[in-house]
Amino acid sequence: MANWRKSSYSGPDDGNECVEIASSSTEVAVRDSKAPARATLTFPPDAFTTFLEALKKNPRR
Repeated sequence: MANWRKSSYSGPDDGNECVEIASSSTEVAVRDSKAPARATLTFPPDAFTTFLEALKKNPRR
């Protein structure tokens, strides 16, 4: 995964508290932007969509 991008919620005030994602046709990877060399979570694309939908229904803000 070479094209990592930050969450759209990463603004100037919380730029240190974000995740990055990278995707291909077969998987979506998620990592902590503060520790990019550490482990990543990897999902099949349909499972990642389900994961995001669940987060949107139960946000912790």
